[in-house]
Amino acid sequence: MNCFLLLRSMVLKNLFSKKAILISLIFPLQVVGETTSILNGRVMDPASGMNKVANVLIKDGRITAISSKNFRADRVIDASGLVVAPGFIDLHAHGQDAVSNRFQAGDGVTTALELEIGVYPVAPWYKQRQGKAVLNYGTSSGHPLARAATLDAASGDALTSAAYKPLGEEQRLLLLELIREGANDGGIGIGMGITYTPAADRREILSVFELAADLGRPVFVHMRSEKFSNGDRLGPLQEVLSNAMITGASLHVVHINSSMGDDAQTALSMIRRARKQGVDVTSENYPYTAGSTRIESALFDDWTDYGVLQWVATGERLTKESFDFYRKTGGWVIIHGRSETQNAWLIEQPDLIIASDGIPFVDGLSHPRSAGTYSKILGRYVRIEQRLTLMQALAKMTIMPARRLEAFVPAMQKKGRLQVGMDADITIFNPETIIDRATYTKPAQYSDGIEFVLVNGVPVVDQGSVLGDVFPGKAIRAASGT
Repeated sequence: MNCFLLLRSMVLKNLFSKKAILISLIFPLQVVGETTSILNGRVMDPASGMNKVANVLIKDGRITAISSKNFRADRVIDASGLVVAPGFIDLHAHGQDAVSNRFQAGDGVTTALELEIGVYPVAPWYKQRQGKAVLNYGTSSGHPLARAATLDAASGDALTSAAYKPLGEEQRLLLLELIREGANDGGIGIGMGITYTPAADRREILSVFELAADLGRPVFVHMRSEKFSNGDRLGPLQEVLSNAMITGASLHVVHINSSMGDDAQTALSMIRRARKQGVDVTSENYPYTAGSTRIESALFDDWTDYGVLQWVATGERLTKESFDFYRKTGGWVIIHGRSETQNAWLIEQPDLIIASDGIPFVDGLSHPRSAGTYSKILGRYVRIEQRLTLMQALAKMTIMPARRLEAFVPAMQKKGRLQVGMDADITIFNPETIIDRATYTKPAQYSDGIEFVLVNGVPVVDQGSVLGDVFPGKAIRAASGT
């Protein structure tokens, strides 16, 4: 470094009072061959157990060195007093657009995947996101949308009329071919929202599990609602566990907190027992007592508990009259009613992945989980309530979701880890101030304490500010032939 650059560095350091500052010494933007060093941070890597003050060197989107040595670099981040962690991986993010991505970036997320419902067709979805993604992105091959295509329904009709039409045998075989097509185009497993397709009988669901086993891909399942099982929550879980055991398919049960409610402890015990019997099954949860989905979906057929519903667009609690009106127009609704006791117990469980189930931001409105899931875990449940250690919480957000996918998705072998040779997806946060700020009525609020987020080595959050016109996200696809 010449004297001019050294002097410029010293002047810049004196201009800012925050410890965490990004200094562009040569290039104002990330360019090929540029190096970045992160100095003096508390480097925490749940995969290896590393937990020490160290310096990290990044080049060409990869971590090239971790050491006590001070690295000379084109760009320097002073992370004194901050935690330097692998970027957070969200397996369950419906907000696959730049606005929603930025709110997740402000929550420390570097990879956001649409795996519960998925998409169809898969190839155009990947193509349209290329070069336009703030975060790393990927999708499953979606059963509900492929089902709609099988029935020649418009894609927007997948949650309504197409969900109520049973398939004949030829249609069922066509459905499987469409799902296979999506998997061949890189779809990360198969997404199934069974509660949203009530006409899908058990034979249809079993055949999708058989396809998943044949493809060597996991099934990501939103189970049947208890309303379709005579009020029994355990029956839907037994269905998917038995399908996985019979076929050998890998299974991921989404949001056990919202699907199982007060039966979540029994459900987790069932999942753990199945795992001991050799079933490849995992699950996830998010740290909120309210869920969210589309009011026009089959989930709300014959619904009577109107008071627990909150209309996202206005914040109002619903009545029978407003419920009936909004069902005709369609839109997002928040579902209150779960207990914080159960919520907190699930967060403490070591084998549950954290995933947001974040929904898209529309006119600045969403569910707070879309912007605050990870900071809420680290702020409330780690720092304030001490239900988890910091390392335990980080594992749920980084290495656990990476390992869930890496057998099917080679790119995930380089993510969720802060080690030499790994992708430079990195989140740098203040453990003393991190907290969520998004609420049910004001969800469009960035979390506090997230200072820097790098996606493939490129900053998308800089000094606590989410950047606007930066799109370093890369496609995450399943390997062909898995």
